[in-house]
Amino acid sequence: MSRIRVSRQTRMRVATVVTAFALSAAPLTPQGVAQAYTETYRPQFHFTPQKNWMNDPNGLVYYKGEYHLFYQYNPNGNSWGDMSWGHAVSKDLVHWEELPLALSHDDEEMVFSGGAVVDRDNTTGFGTKENPPMVAIYTSAYKKGGKQAQSLAYSTDRGRTWTKYQGNPVIDIGSDNFRDPKVQWYAPTKSWLMTVSLSAEHKVRFYSSKNLKDWELQSEFGPAGATGGVWECPDLFPLAVDGDPAKIKWVLVVNLNPGGIAGGSAAQYFVGDFDGKKFTPEDKGTYTPPAGDVVQDFEGDGFGDWTAAGTAFGQGPATGTLDGQQAVSGFDGKGLANSFHGGDGTTGSLTSPEFTVTSPYLNFKIGGGRHPHKAGTVLDGTAPEGTVLADFEGGGYGDWTATGDAFGTAPATGTLPGQQQVSGYLGSGLVNTFRSGDSTTGTLTSPEFTVDKKHINFLIGGGNHPADAADPTAVELLVDGRVVRSATGKDSEALDWASWDVGDLSGKKARIRIVDDNTGGWGHVNADHIVMSDTPVQRASQETSVNLIVDGKLVRSVTGTDSEAMDWASFDMRPYAGKKARIRIVDTDTGGWGHVLADRFTTADKPAESVLRRAGWADYGRDYYAAVSWEDAPDGKRYMIGWMNNWDYGQAVPTSPWRGVQSVPREMALRTVDGRIRLTSKPVGSLESLRQTGPARTSGVTVRSTSKSLTNLGAQGKALDIEATFSLKDADRFGLKVRTGAGGEETVIGYDTAAQELYVDRGRSGARDFSSTFPGVQSAPLKAENGKVRLRILVDWSSVEVFGGNGEAVITDQIFPDPSSTGVEVFAEGGAATLDDLRAWRLKSIWG
Repeated sequence: MSRIRVSRQTRMRVATVVTAFALSAAPLTPQGVAQAYTETYRPQFHFTPQKNWMNDPNGLVYYKGEYHLFYQYNPNGNSWGDMSWGHAVSKDLVHWEELPLALSHDDEEMVFSGGAVVDRDNTTGFGTKENPPMVAIYTSAYKKGGKQAQSLAYSTDRGRTWTKYQGNPVIDIGSDNFRDPKVQWYAPTKSWLMTVSLSAEHKVRFYSSKNLKDWELQSEFGPAGATGGVWECPDLFPLAVDGDPAKIKWVLVVNLNPGGIAGGSAAQYFVGDFDGKKFTPEDKGTYTPPAGDVVQDFEGDGFGDWTAAGTAFGQGPATGTLDGQQAVSGFDGKGLANSFHGGDGTTGSLTSPEFTVTSPYLNFKIGGGRHPHKAGTVLDGTAPEGTVLADFEGGGYGDWTATGDAFGTAPATGTLPGQQQVSGYLGSGLVNTFRSGDSTTGTLTSPEFTVDKKHINFLIGGGNHPADAADPTAVELLVDGRVVRSATGKDSEALDWASWDVGDLSGKKARIRIVDDNTGGWGHVNADHIVMSDTPVQRASQETSVNLIVDGKLVRSVTGTDSEAMDWASFDMRPYAGKKARIRIVDTDTGGWGHVLADRFTTADKPAESVLRRAGWADYGRDYYAAVSWEDAPDGKRYMIGWMNNWDYGQAVPTSPWRGVQSVPREMALRTVDGRIRLTSKPVGSLESLRQTGPARTSGVTVRSTSKSLTNLGAQGKALDIEATFSLKDADRFGLKVRTGAGGEETVIGYDTAAQELYVDRGRSGARDFSSTFPGVQSAPLKAENGKVRLRILVDWSSVEVFGGNGEAVITDQIFPDPSSTGVEVFAEGGAATLDDLRAWRLKSIWG
C-alpha cells in the first residue's frame, strides 16, 4: 500500500477516486465460484470480494429489489492502495453478487467513503422522474495538497455504470480532514440532509440541499463522547424506542479510530433528538465517580513516600501543563504526576509503598500516551553483552555492502524527513530506509562471520513485510546463501528487540542482510545494534502506563489514549484481597506521546468508569468499524453493516487472495435497558435461510468447574448459528467454547457473573502472531434477565459474532483457527452453571 506521510488515520483511510467516464468491465464473479471460495479462512456467509483489499462499506441503498453494497476496494492488490468503490448487490442481505468496479481511482484524486441515494424526484437533473438516478456522494481526496471535499457521481442503470459530475466538488471548505458524507432525504423540509465528519476536530457537520449540488451548513456536533482517534463514517437515522412509533429518537453513529472500547477501531453512537438542523444528545456527558478513600492525590510539594526513578517525573508533582506540552486537563486539585519533564525523550517510574489489598477497586485518573505494557518486557532495556556485529555509529557502513538507494551512504541519525518519530534505537545512528519516503529499495549485507554464540539479538522496526512476502522489509540471517532466520517490523517506527536462537548453527559461516524491497505503505525497515550473545535479549518495555504489582508480579495495567485530557480508569482488585501490592507509574517510551499523566488514586467499593465505558458502542469487539446503514430499506427497517477488521492489524491478517470482510447485516433497534436508551442489534432474519435442517439440541446440562464437549450431539463445525440460554448458579464464569481442537485451540465465549459482562477470549483462537495487539479479551456489559443469560453466536471460518440478551451486548472478533478445529464445548469456572437450552445449526455457504 502507498501511504501519504500524514496522520496515521489519514494514510490508512485514503480511498478511491471516481472516474469521469462510465465503467463497463466484465463481472468479477468467477465461474465455479464454489471452488474459488474455499480458501482456509474464507468466510462462508459473510461478504468478501473474490480477491484484493476491502475496507469501509459505502453507498448503502435499496433500489428496485436490490440492496447495494459499495465498499472501499483496491483493484490492484491485497493491501490498502489504489482505493476504489467495489460493488455487490443482494436481494436478501445474505446472498451477494459481486459486480464490476463501480468508481475507480485516477491520477488526480482518490475517493474516500460516502453514501448513495435514489434521487426519485430527479432533483439533480441527472436522470428523469421515470428513471431516477442513483447518486453517490463521496469524498474527493486530491493528490496534490491533500485536500478533502465532497463530490458526486451518478448512475441511470441501477448502479451498473457511473459518471462523475462535472461540477465537482459540491462542498469544499479547504480542509484535509473533511470526509465520509452520508446523505438521506429529510421529508419534513423536503430536502437532502448530509452528515459528514470533521475528522481531526471530532465534529460532525449537518448540511442541507434541495438538489444535492448546492449545500447550506446547518450545524455542528462535537467533540463529545470518545475522542481518542479521528471521527469517521458518520450516520444519522431515526428509530422508535421500544417499538413505540410515538416515541422517536435519532441515532448519530460516529466511527472512531483509534481509541475504541476494545482498542483501535470501533463504532460509537449517540442517542438524541434532531430537528432538521441540530442534533441534541440525551447524555450531557457529566459524571461523578464512586466515593472512596484517596491514597494519593499529588497535592503535596513532593511525592511523599512514593519512590521516583529516572528523570521523567521531576522532583515532585507537576502543577498542570509543563513546558512544551499541550494543555493538560481533567486532573483534580492543583497537582498530578506528569512524566513530560524534559519532553517525551525522558524516562522514569514512580512507585508507591507496599500496601495490603483491602478494597474491591482502585480508581484513578490517567492521560498521556497510548503505549501499553506488553507481556514479557522488562523496564531495563540494556543491550545484551556479546560480539557486536554492527552498531551503526561510525558515520558509515564500514565493510557492509549496500545496494539500491534505500540505505543511503551512511546510517541515519534518527527520524528522516516526512517520517513519524523514530524511537528505541541506541546511540546516535541506525539503519533507516525511509530515504525519500517508502519508494526506495535496496539491501545492506554484512561481511561473513562465524556463528560462535547461541543467540543473535538486534533492534528492529518499520514495516510488517516478512522475508517470505513478495516485497519484504526484513532482517535476515543467511547461511550458505539461504535465509535461515528472519524478522520484520510491526508497522511502527519504535524499534524493539528481536532474538534468533542460532545454537544449531554453531560453527557455520553466516551473513546478516537487511532488505527493503517494498515501495508501498510502511515500505521501509529500521534496524540497530546487532549483537551475538550467549543469552537471548529481554525486550525492553516501551510503555506509558499505570501498573498494579501484586506479590512482585504485574497483574493490571492501563495506558493513556494519546491525549492530555485525563480520564477515569479502574483496577479490579478483588482477586488479590489480602495480598501485598504496589502501584507503579511507568514511562519508558521516548517517541511521540512518550509520557504518562496520573492523579487521584482512590480505593472504592465500585469501579470508576472512563469516557470509553460510558460511551455508546454499537459493538464491543475488536472487529466492527465504519458501520453505516442502508437507506430506503423496505418496511422502514434499519439495517447496518460494518467492516469486520481493525486498523491496528487490518493489513496483517493472514488471508489471501482477499483481505477484508463485512459483518453480517444487522437489524437495529432502540430499547430501554436499565433506564437508558440503548442501540441494539440482531442478525438479519434472512440469515436463518442458511440453517441446515435438524439442529443439534441439548438441554438441562449442568457443568461444575469443567468443560464438556457437545460434539457427540452434533454441535460442531466451522460455520454455525448457535442459540443458547444459561441459568446462573454459583460459577464465576461460564459459557461456550467454539472452534476447539488442534493444539488446544479455542475461542471462549463466556459470561463473568461478578463483573456482569459478556466476553470473548481469542488468546488461543489460532493464528495470532501477525500482530501483538490481536490476542486478548473483549467484554461488554450485560445483566442477566431473571437469572438467565441468552446468547446468539454466529461462527464462521474466520470470525465470531456474539449477541447477548436482546442485542444490547454485541462482540465481533476475527479468529484464524486450524480448519480441523471444529468442536463446541460448554464450560463453567469456579462453580456450577446450567445450560438450559442449546440449538446449533450448521450453515450453508452463500458461495455454493
